[in-house]
Amino acid sequence: MFEITRQDTGTVVLSGRLDAASATEARHFLNEIDSTCRLDFTGLDYIASVGLWLLAAVQKRLMASGDGLILFGLNPHLREVLSLAGFEGIFEFE
Repeated sequence: MFEITRQDTGTVVLSGRLDAASATEARHFLNEIDSTCRLDFTGLDYIASVGLWLLAAVQKRLMASGDGLILFGLNPHLREVLSLAGFEGIFEFE
């Protein structure tokens, strides 16, 4: 199961599995982000290639206006996946 919410602080919290089944929900939610935003991955267990593509597309759109996504709370496995995908040079990590 996948869940995506926005906290009062503006942080977007992802939990569960970001895969093909949840990509449409995530896309609709993330396309509403229009400025720098922190994404909390603490509860995210899995990310598929479609999820990686979605994050990259949002980051590209935000970077065009000088903003971007800040990723934090990644477990070691997700951090390795993002590293292998070459995302360390694209995203800011906390």
